[in-house]
Amino acid sequence: MSWVLLIVAGLLEVAWASALPATHGLTRPLPTALFAAALIASMVLLAKATTTIPLGTAYGVWVGIGAVGAAIVGIVAHDDPATPARIAFLVLLVVAIVGLKATSGH
Repeated sequence: MSWVLLIVAGLLEVAWASALPATHGLTRPLPTALFAAALIASMVLLAKATTTIPLGTAYGVWVGIGAVGAAIVGIVAHDDPATPARIAFLVLLVVAIVGLKATSGH
């Protein structure tokens, strides 16, 4: 169950990171409230996951999901460049996330 919580926490990290530009520097109330709610929920689930998953593994997976997800959102929704090098490095991040899970002992 902790892995499910961790994956949801990572997806919520993608949500808050993706919502951040819409806040215009945290000056727009509704986008800022959505950003804050996703941020808090992500942190709560990350904290719950670390009760059984080692901190370094949990944090690395959480950051990795957030980084890859936010990069994909940037490419799809914000016209960030999708160069072969960027895609290759995103693939390396996914490999690292899978490696952390595979070697966690949980």
